[in-house]
Amino acid sequence: MIRSLALLIAIAPALLAQAKTPPSMDEIAIVSHGARLNALAYHPAGPGTHPVVVFLHGFPGNERNLDLAQSVRRAGYEALYVDYRGNWGSGGTFSFAHGLEDVSAILAWVRNPANAAKYHFDTSRIAIVGHSFGGWLMLMSARREPPTTCMAAMAAWNIGWDGARLATHADERRDALDYFRSVTDSTGGPIRTSAAALIKEMSDSAASYNYLSQAAALTGRPLLLVAASHDTPNEDPAMHAQLAAAIRKVGGKRVEVVNYEDDHPFSAHRSELSDTLVHWLRTTCFPPGR
Repeated sequence: MIRSLALLIAIAPALLAQAKTPPSMDEIAIVSHGARLNALAYHPAGPGTHPVVVFLHGFPGNERNLDLAQSVRRAGYEALYVDYRGNWGSGGTFSFAHGLEDVSAILAWVRNPANAAKYHFDTSRIAIVGHSFGGWLMLMSARREPPTTCMAAMAAWNIGWDGARLATHADERRDALDYFRSVTDSTGGPIRTSAAALIKEMSDSAASYNYLSQAAALTGRPLLLVAASHDTPNEDPAMHAQLAAAIRKVGGKRVEVVNYEDDHPFSAHRSELSDTLVHWLRTTCFPPGR
């Protein structure tokens, strides 16, 4: 009884602070090259500034990973989710190149002093979590980010690897076209563009879009790679292993690899994935004292 009372007295100030600043959510508009990007910010409880975790979803983004965003918020971090141009109601037209530009615009918005003050962002501590296409966006954006920016890629889609195969693998080109046609529409959604435009961009930019070429830009930062064994070769554990090996070959020592016996959205391991991500944020990305 005495110990319980002592514990309650010890944590009372923290509980009071959380009661005064409870968790909350904001609907946000971020402008990228003149187009509105629809975004959500999940704010944690407690006063002061908090590290920021930016979530980049896949293509088209049916698995938004908002359960992970909620877990991150409960762990004390800001969580920001954004839809790219031409995707799920955001303005403009979708392309892979536009997605890269959008990531730059999102991170510039986070670091804007006015936004950081308004939403209590600690811009010295930023992590990016990308799934599938979002993982590709994150890895390809590493060269523009300081080494303090942590990155976690989940089933990262290697668009360049796919693009290089389209000219010589007719079956893969046909399957890609069929899939792109099923999710694109020039006026509606979920993706506003054409299947032919995406195939052309992948083919024309195959070499520069291969994220294995970004190893040098990934060497100095904490990097978590999470893959699923029942995934396709362009984003499975073997592809992640190639990336990890390339990073280590050029001196990178901060890459961690986790594999699950699962499908592309990690359907059977959502709780484990959440725990892995939060543990990595606490111990590797934002360790005590940083």
